[in-house]
Amino acid sequence: MENPVPILRATGVRKRFEPDGDWVLDGVDLDIGTGERIAIVGPSGSGKSTLLGILGTLETPSSGTVMLNEANIGDLSDPARAQLRRDTVGFIFQDHHLLPQCTALQNVTLPILARQSSITSDAQQKATTLLTTLGLQERLDAWPHQLSTGERQRVAVARALMGSPTLILADEPTGSLDRSSTDTLMALLLEQLSDTALIVVTHSERVAKACDRILELTDGKLVPRDSAP
Repeated sequence: MENPVPILRATGVRKRFEPDGDWVLDGVDLDIGTGERIAIVGPSGSGKSTLLGILGTLETPSSGTVMLNEANIGDLSDPARAQLRRDTVGFIFQDHHLLPQCTALQNVTLPILARQSSITSDAQQKATTLLTTLGLQERLDAWPHQLSTGERQRVAVARALMGSPTLILADEPTGSLDRSSTDTLMALLLEQLSDTALIVVTHSERVAKACDRILELTDGKLVPRDSAP
């Protein structure tokens, strides 16, 4: 049986921010398949967040190609790229990026509002179910400032899952959590993933070991950690 086409394939991705500047990314190759979990590790400033932004279509590479659901991102118009991102990718950030003027429930339904003009009862119920599954059934109407750091991150996880993405990109999602909260958040996240692929940028060894593969970004290149120089 042939291997399935990857959900995401990056080939020869290079990135620098100044025409004569150093290469932040210098020939990154990466494939990820359905349901696979990949951890990306590396020192601060090595380009991990930049790479995640490129994979999620938030940034463009200086050269190289990124295929997402068999679409070449570089060939798409800005509106088409935004549509692909809305339909395919869920994001989880270290600082959660919840809107302060929205309740926990309203924050989770935001990906639906990005696709349509109103929230249906089915979408409302799905958001409620996600938050309940993540242990926040008593916090649906809480404002972000009323939530603990761990609770805000769980809301961010629910929001990322709300649009049924095929790929979740998580940038240091446990960076501000203690060990117990880290374990809880990762367990809850992984429980919710079935066919959804996950790429997580992390400094946490506990998070990295929960994934199928650990890759290290070093000198602009992405390599299996065991073979990193």
